[in-house]
Amino acid sequence: MMVLITYDVNTSGEGGARRLRRVARFCEDFGQRVQNSVFECLVNPTQWVDLKHKLEKEIDYDNDSLRYYYLGANWKRRVEHIGTKEAYDPEGLMIL
Repeated sequence: MMVLITYDVNTSGEGGARRLRRVARFCEDFGQRVQNSVFECLVNPTQWVDLKHKLEKEIDYDNDSLRYYYLGANWKRRVEHIGTKEAYDPEGLMIL
């Protein structure tokens, strides 16, 4: 399933910069950054439980926020890209 994850981490307080880096790193492990604090993650149910647990354990509930948008299995019909940065296909070929 495709999940769009957005986050806002308050970096002005103690540990904020560290939380921001860790949240981004967790998202990078499971998906592709499409904007500064926005990731598209193509995950199976087990991966989703793992990622969600890591993210929610990391944030400060009083100062940070996470938003999940569940696009499901038919996500290609729900995503439209306009503008710079060529869109990517997470199910397509990956060249290393």
